[in-house]
Amino acid sequence: MALLDTPEIGTTTTATTTIRGELRRRTSVKADAGTDDGLFDSSTSSKTSSFEDGESLNNGINENGKEQIGVGDKMKEEAKGNGEKVDQGEVKKGGETSVPHYAYRPSSPAHRRIKESPLSSDAIFKQSHAGLFNLCIVVLVAVNGRLIIENLMKYGLLINSNFWFSSRSFRDWPLLMCCLTLPLFPLAAYIVEKLAWQKRISDPIVISLHILTTTTAILYPVFMILSFDSVVLSGVSLMLCACINWLKLVSFVHTNYDMRSIVKSTDKGEAESMSSMEYFSDVNFKSLVYFMVAPTLCYQISYPRTAFIRKGWVLRQMIKLVIFTGFMGFIIEQYINPIVKNSRHPLKGDILYAIERVLKLSVPNLYVWLCMFYCFFHLWLNILAELLCFGDREFYKDWWNAQTIEEYWRLWNMPVHKWIVRHLYFPCLRNGIPKGAAILVAFFMSAVFHELCVAVPCHIFKFWAFIGIMFQVPLVILTNYLQRKFQNSMVGNIIFWCFFSILGQPMCVLLYYHDVMNQKVKSQ
Repeated sequence: MALLDTPEIGTTTTATTTIRGELRRRTSVKADAGTDDGLFDSSTSSKTSSFEDGESLNNGINENGKEQIGVGDKMKEEAKGNGEKVDQGEVKKGGETSVPHYAYRPSSPAHRRIKESPLSSDAIFKQSHAGLFNLCIVVLVAVNGRLIIENLMKYGLLINSNFWFSSRSFRDWPLLMCCLTLPLFPLAAYIVEKLAWQKRISDPIVISLHILTTTTAILYPVFMILSFDSVVLSGVSLMLCACINWLKLVSFVHTNYDMRSIVKSTDKGEAESMSSMEYFSDVNFKSLVYFMVAPTLCYQISYPRTAFIRKGWVLRQMIKLVIFTGFMGFIIEQYINPIVKNSRHPLKGDILYAIERVLKLSVPNLYVWLCMFYCFFHLWLNILAELLCFGDREFYKDWWNAQTIEEYWRLWNMPVHKWIVRHLYFPCLRNGIPKGAAILVAFFMSAVFHELCVAVPCHIFKFWAFIGIMFQVPLVILTNYLQRKFQNSMVGNIIFWCFFSILGQPMCVLLYYHDVMNQKVKSQ
């Protein structure tokens, strides 16, 4: 209820008289309309007229109230200047106190329009839920704090320096040398493209040389990992670098082939071809070097650039990267390793026991996966982009709100998504492949590379990662169907979180761990 500041009684006679006269006039008008024109009359017309009268009455009071506010403010200033005592809503002078007036009077209507409850289905997404979010954080801290204490009491502190560095790491120097020689393949692709732009070799030879280069770029690291008994983490790191190198090579080759095709095009009348011919003149070595280190998988001659490097911002992101990486190591050593070591193979034995193990592993596995996403896609890629003044930093979108599995795969890894759309999906469509088959080809390629990044470092080819990615295809169909049927964003999003994070990833972790352990037992 807004309290109006009122001056002395003698000073406000005109304003007070005006308000009281207005009230009498409006009351007399309502009385002349009949005794059935009250605010709670049963007839519709009476309710409407009474409601309008109430609104106009309130407006009149508010307008006059504004005048009184202005007069009251002046009187406050005068009172302060004269050393008089000023209270909120009243002025005291010579023992006399003015009567406070209220803008929100008892006769003012309290209900003016139709409103929904904040948690109703029509209004829930229009409200701020910051308080509920804070409650979830408090609950998570309390629950996980208890789990940490319980784990420390049961196992003690399990994390040690072997997570970061082991004596076995000295045996991984061949993998390090292999990683350092990966830039030779982009150099070879540049030489081939340079000769192609100078028209010293024909297109069939160019295509053959590029196929040889890209194939060797992916098979060479695979051969090195399988030839040496290296740490799994070292093998995974090398395979990730090799896959990124291969994707960048394909983009560089495909883009230059397309540029040369535009230049050779005989259709000179198209504006696109003319502008492209002016823009594409030759392969650029500096643009290739920048592309190979830039946080993108799609090659182009120039990129949007920022004006300067924020050194303080980079330092803060580096500190966050170290902290969250250490947090990941703590969860892996303290929680995930004991769970998988104390569990049996999920596909052998009691089904209820397997479900219990998977659900117990799901929470720490989800934390590690979220930390990995935050460290790589947000911190590391942004740090790299800042150091290189790379402007386009849309490395991910709001995948956590994905309503279908298909939408998730389009949102969570934007560099790979843009590469697939540019160099795989639309080329398939241009060659007459149906949309569904093109999507299947994209998932097949993703499944192959997931299998390479997991199976090769583990020296196990059971195709669990391949099956897991290809299983996304029926999930895409299922979630799309449910989304069309229920028209509810929560259904698909819940299915995504359940299948992807709660069941899918923990199951793959258990399968690969037990296969690795069984392989070690057989070799001994």
